[in-house]
Amino acid sequence: MQKLNFPTYSFRFKSNENKVSIFDSIRKKFVALQPEEWVRQHCVQYLINEKKYPKSLINVEKELIVNNLKKRYDVVVFNPDGTIHLIVECKASNIEIDQNTFDQIARYNLVLNASYLMVTNGLNHYYCQMDFESERYNFLKDIPDYN
Repeated sequence: MQKLNFPTYSFRFKSNENKVSIFDSIRKKFVALQPEEWVRQHCVQYLINEKKYPKSLINVEKELIVNNLKKRYDVVVFNPDGTIHLIVECKASNIEIDQNTFDQIARYNLVLNASYLMVTNGLNHYYCQMDFESERYNFLKDIPDYN
């Protein structure tokens, strides 16, 4: 798999019938190693190891309803009170981050009301803080560490 713009992490892999899986420490199971999953697993490790977010507050690949349509978010980090701190949208490294990506995470946030948004393809990362009064997001250099 491609080297990403994240620190190097050690992952557990498993191969079965020429299909490689990677262990997801949040879902506690092996999942098919696809390019987007490679980015998602790096992002989760970044949140845990660099930003010090507790594993217990991180959720991966869960369904939500947006405009009566079933969608799946990539990563959500909760606050201890159950509100949502951060939504992360992961794309495969060959997918360019564009306005459609930001529109997608903004639609998800209409339902989830996260304080922070992160969009990444593993090579480029974008961080935003929501300004709910002005109904816009402000770009940041990074997301805050857990405290």
